[in-house]
Parts: sequence; C-alpha cells; structure tokens
Amino acid sequence: MGFCGGVGFFSSRNGCLHLFVFGFVLLSCLQVEAATKKYQFDVQVSNVSRLCHAKPIVTVNGMYPGPTIYAREGDRVIINVTNHAQYNMSIHWHGLKQYANGWADGPAYITQCPIKTGSNYVYDFNVTGQRGTLWWHAHILWLRATVYGAIVILPPQGTPYPFPKPDNEQVLVLGEWWHGDVEEIVKQGNAMGLPPNMSDAHTINGKPGPLFPCSEKHTFAMEVESGKKYLLRIVNAALNDELFFAITGHNMTVVEIDAVYTKPFTTSAILIAPGQTTNVLVNANSASGRYFMAVRPFQDVPIPVDNKTATAILQYKGVPNTVLPSLPQLPSPNDTAFALSYNNKLRSLNSRNFPANVPLKVDRKLFFTVGLGKSVCPTCVNGTRLSASLNNITFVMPQTGLLQAHYSKMKGVFTLDFPDKPPTPFNYTGAPLTANLFTSHGTRLSKIAFNSTVELVIQDTNLLSVESHPFHLHGYNFFVVGTGVGNFDPAKDPSKYNLVDPPERNTVGVPTGGWSAIRFRADNPGVWFFHCHLELHTGWGLKTAFVVEDGPGKDQSVRPPLKDLPPC
Repeated sequence: MGFCGGVGFFSSRNGCLHLFVFGFVLLSCLQVEAATKKYQFDVQVSNVSRLCHAKPIVTVNGMYPGPTIYAREGDRVIINVTNHAQYNMSIHWHGLKQYANGWADGPAYITQCPIKTGSNYVYDFNVTGQRGTLWWHAHILWLRATVYGAIVILPPQGTPYPFPKPDNEQVLVLGEWWHGDVEEIVKQGNAMGLPPNMSDAHTINGKPGPLFPCSEKHTFAMEVESGKKYLLRIVNAALNDELFFAITGHNMTVVEIDAVYTKPFTTSAILIAPGQTTNVLVNANSASGRYFMAVRPFQDVPIPVDNKTATAILQYKGVPNTVLPSLPQLPSPNDTAFALSYNNKLRSLNSRNFPANVPLKVDRKLFFTVGLGKSVCPTCVNGTRLSASLNNITFVMPQTGLLQAHYSKMKGVFTLDFPDKPPTPFNYTGAPLTANLFTSHGTRLSKIAFNSTVELVIQDTNLLSVESHPFHLHGYNFFVVGTGVGNFDPAKDPSKYNLVDPPERNTVGVPTGGWSAIRFRADNPGVWFFHCHLELHTGWGLKTAFVVEDGPGKDQSVRPPLKDLPPC
C-alpha cells in the first residue's frame, strides 16, 4: 500500500478509494481496510484568499484546514511529513497517547528537533485503546494557525457506538484567521514585549462565513435530510480563544469529549477550549430551512479578544440558497455561569465496556500556580516583556529534544527540580498583584515514578490578571476530579471531588480565578509536555514537562528512537 491521503483520500489494499464529500465519510469499503494506514503530508506554502485578502500560508498538501486522518481503534498509522516550507516544522497528534513512543508525539524541542526545510520525518504510531475525535497540528512557532486537521478514530469493526447510531457525520474544525503573516505579527509583538494583534476572524472548516466581507464563497455548508440524525465532530483549533458553538433551532446532545464517551446530555450551546474536541448528536427535526451554525469567543475578563461571530450553514435538502438563515442565541461572551454549568454536566460514561478507572489513592500531590509576569527586555517597551509561569518559573525552551536528552542521558540540557508547589504561598485570587512580577527562568522538569498515581491541582492567580487557561498534557488522558472558583482549599475541597464518573480528557479548562484538580496514573514512560494551549501563553513560558521513569517490564521503557529522527 503506497502513501496516500494527499488530497483527502486514502487507499486500501483492495484499491478502494474513499472520497469525503462535505466531510461525510463514505464507509463502503472499511470492512476490508488494511490495519496500517499510510499518509503523505507535504508541508508547503499555498496562496489562500479570505476576507478580501490573499496571502501565502503554510499548509499540508495545499489544504486549509489540512486532511482528516481516518483510522480504526487498533490500527497502525504511518505519516510521512516532508517539509517544503521555509520554516522548521513538527506535527503533534493531539490526544494520542503514544505509549512509550514519545518520538511520534511531535512537539518541537520536547520529543524531537524540528523537521528542517527539505527534510522529512515519518511519524509511526499505534492507535491503542482510543476511539473518537482528536486532531493534529503544527507544534512549533504559531504555525498551527493554518497547519491543522482532524483525526477520526472509528471503533473496531462491529463495535457499536454507546449512543444512537447516526445516519451520517461531519467534521467541524474551528480556527482563527489573520489578514497578515502570523509569524511576522508574532515577531512584532515579541520585539515590543507585548501581545501580538488579535485575529481578524474565526473560521469553521477554514471559512469565516457570510457575516464577513468577500465570504459568500468562503462559507461552509452542510446538507441534512429531515428526520435523520447527524454526529458532529467538533475541534477547537483556535490559537487563543475558548469558543461557544450553537445551531439555530437545534439542540445538541453531547456524547464524547477528547475521544472519551460521556453520559449524554442535551444543550443549546457547547463551550470548547483550544485543544479540546466535542462530539454531539443533532436531529434534523426542525422545519426545512437553512440554519446558522455559529461560533463566538468566551472571555470573562476585560482582555481584548476577536469577538466577531463566524458562521456555517446547516441546510435541509431541497431548500434553495435564497432562504436567509438566522443566528442562534449564543451565550453572552462573558457568561461565566453558563461556562461553569456546562462543564459541570460533563461526566464519563463509566459503563462496563468503558469504565472510568479513577485513581482513588494518590502517591504524588502537585500544586501548580499559573501566573502572568514580566521579564527583563532592554529593547522592549518599558524595558520589560510579558511572560508567564508555573510556580513562578518561566520555562526556557532547549535547543535539543528533551526526550533525546533523557534517553541518551545528556547532561546540561534540563534539570529535574521543578517544584511540587509554589515557592511562596499567597492569596492567589485576591486583589490584582502588580508588584514583584519577575519570574525565575529555567528548563526545569518534574520527575514522576513509573505507575505512580498523581494528583495535580492547577490554580489560576491574579498576577496581573486572572484568566481562563486550557491546559494540555501530552501522552495521557486524565480525570478532572474537581474544579472551583477562588483559592483551592486542601482541607475542604477534596471531599467534594467526583471520584465515580469525572470527565476524562487531555485538555482541561482551568476557570478564571479558580482551580482544577486532575488525576492520572503515570504508566507511560517518556518526556511529556504540559502547557497552556493558548499559543500566546505557551510562547510566554507557561509550560513544563514531566519525565516519567521507565518501568520494570520489558515493554515499560521508552522505545529506541527511529533512525530518521531529525537532528538538532
């Protein structure tokens, strides 16, 4: 079987060719689909026009968004990434656990050095014990602004969904669009020590919709038939915005988050943070017509945000394009109550087939504070640059892949002294703190014993400003056992934890001026990145990594690196 996937197709051993029309999957040949799926990703610059502006952007295979990866649970996936662009490149397969195989995880300078212009790297991994919607994106600079796409993992052949079978399904990837060159915009911001300009539009499947100029042809439309049921696989690939999503005249039933089945619940809108995925069922049971699907940011602190509404169209079969759709009733942009209530409804399915194996005993307790701060920058405005920290440490990216340094026992690349708690306790969410905002800098990692159980409380602070932060842990899912507003109270809050059916995911939204508690079993050896999934904050240093030690068993050690691992 040759490499394929270049234009949204993939081939199987019997020569079947699958075409994704409107993103709907034609499943006619999957019964004989091979257990190894191969894709060719050509990273290349393509000219794309949006909002009356044309510009060159970095794409995969000339597609924006990039191709969807389709696999079944249990498959092996091999993706050859060839870099024809002027930037170094690496790609992360977000949410895939990559057991003992961090070499396929993708974050630049964490598990690999980037793929240089003119070079290639083969990501080779197994999809084990996971099914649902995940996604892939560039994991270097801000290139994921345009280099991203969905991953659809189907259940094993003959295994039904634990919810009513949909008649069809659709991938919806939410993103952001800038008029200018994103990398140049970021450089300008960094040179001044300030945030770069916010995006000019949000997008649904790469298109902002008809509320924007020059966007009649840049509107995504999905045709449905009255009486049928549809599974929407929704991905938030935006760089810096949590998003509300709703459909005029239609409720949604949430059935999965971050490729983990949930107890179904019905809602008029969903909230989805950068890095997260949500699968919903929608019944086409409204009057035949055209209905807007709409996206707008959630931001409950006075921080500038691109607050314009992106739209796509849900169109009933046979309805002419002349029928004008109306906008859904989205929650207000600062609707904290909706955000907290929505996240409280998320529960793991916790059935016999899909149990929630929540660690009840904890071996290691960690408490990380999230802070914004300042760093010295003689060339910047006011001589300082905005930065961010965990436990008052602004992470410094190395010039060598951390996994390579760990595996080869290199000295001088990182230290294993990341603190389990902040250096000085304080009233984390009290009045805004604007003094003593300078942080320490270092490539400091946290070492975790193999197979130990970890509880990590992530506490937002009012250093400069409180803000919601979506945190992503590579290599793992975790259980969100508790969340709250204000300061975490170690004496009282753990008694309120949900240890029965908490949501299991790979990216958690820490509420504004609040905290989230997560638990996981450290059974995946390697070096695993932990960072805020707001690209702005990641670039400012809001990140660290866990070094999970090898286990005693023969398959419990980090595998040797592949021969084509990109050199530093």
